[in-house]
Amino acid sequence: GVSRQNKETETVSIMHRFIDKMVGFASGRNVLIFFIPPLAVYFLMLFHTIPGVESYAPGMKIFDLLSGGYSYDYAVELLSALGNDGRKEYLSRQLPLDFIYPALFSISSFLMLAWLFLKRYDKGSKIFYLCFVPIFAGIFDYLENIQILFVILNYPDITKAQIVLSSAFTMVKSGLTSLFFLLLLFAIIRLLVGSKSTKAHSHEKG
Repeated sequence: GVSRQNKETETVSIMHRFIDKMVGFASGRNVLIFFIPPLAVYFLMLFHTIPGVESYAPGMKIFDLLSGGYSYDYAVELLSALGNDGRKEYLSRQLPLDFIYPALFSISSFLMLAWLFLKRYDKGSKIFYLCFVPIFAGIFDYLENIQILFVILNYPDITKAQIVLSSAFTMVKSGLTSLFFLLLLFAIIRLLVGSKSTKAHSHEKG
């Protein structure tokens, strides 16, 4: 019990130190600098590598885009439809970029939330723990990518358990990414509403 409590305290302490460092680094300039690379990689995947892979299996979506998950039958059908060349394209073009993207997304999104929260909350506020949502989204993105990599490499010898795991990682990643965008929306609204009320208050004083 005591060792578990110590581990939990240590984890919280590490998270707190990480928040302090990131919050100290979260300037508008740094947010912009860190926001550009993931956006560039995202658009490269969206408009180039993903359509490139999907062109081998018309009418089907690759695993990464199926936010609601996918079945074993769908996975087998997709990998079969892609053929050898399509699977090679997935492995050599799409997945390498998708191993770069989660780290870029996680750090830039953490910074963005921290910067927005700083506008309305004290540095010690527990709301900054919500900045870890995109970090966890990135972790599950990596778990998804690793599982997809194994599935493609092992095809046609894939098991239902592999697909269940891969699909679960995809759904959790998608859910956490959606939660991040909701938090981003909340932070922006909080900032705008706060700015308006501050202006109104100063106008009344004047």
